[in-house]
Amino acid sequence: MTRSYRIASVPADGIGPEVIDAGLEVLDAVASRDGGFKLTVDHYDWGSNWYRKHGEFMPADGLAWLRTADAIYFGAVGDPNIPDHISLWGLRLQICQGFDQYANVRPTRILPGVTLATAQRRHRRPRLGDRA
Repeated sequence: MTRSYRIASVPADGIGPEVIDAGLEVLDAVASRDGGFKLTVDHYDWGSNWYRKHGEFMPADGLAWLRTADAIYFGAVGDPNIPDHISLWGLRLQICQGFDQYANVRPTRILPGVTLATAQRRHRRPRLGDRA
């Protein structure tokens, strides 16, 4: 049985659209190769251009639209002509806080055969000021 997942794509600004487009290509390839799931992607053009046209970074009911998705694939937000605090509070934090996500934790999985930089630390306890 093939499972279906809905992804909300919010490329936003800067390098975001390029990264999101490349990532969606990878997700399509994985879904095609795996065959056990399919993705439906809803594209939202929220970001600095949207802000310039509408005076807000996303519509008032934007969180309701995002709630229909199984996942949100977010790019980057920011524009040199718009103060950072406006773009941050207008889009990124509005989404995070709207879903009670207060830590930007990115899940990872360590692949077999990959040596991590942290493995070279001889398994000592990390200290304040250590670099990754």
